[in-house]
Amino acid sequence: MARKPDEYTVHILISNGHREEVRFPTIQEFQKWYSGELVPKADSKDFINVPIKNIQGEYMVVRPANIVCIRVEPVFFGSVDRDSV
Repeated sequence: MARKPDEYTVHILISNGHREEVRFPTIQEFQKWYSGELVPKADSKDFINVPIKNIQGEYMVVRPANIVCIRVEPVFFGSVDRDSV
């Protein structure tokens, strides 16, 4: 049986070499932000909001044209894989 990730870490590489990490509770939440906010403004130099749901009172903005790559990593909170014991 396939395990379900507890959340998704999204690694954003910006053109100047800076890296940022944000978390999404589901892959659908990431896809909604990606397709609704980032893709339509991909060549824009205007700032867009990047949701940071885990940190209260903090936010991040980025220029979509400066994003070089995005890596989406599923995160599993369970530290012991019972099948390998």
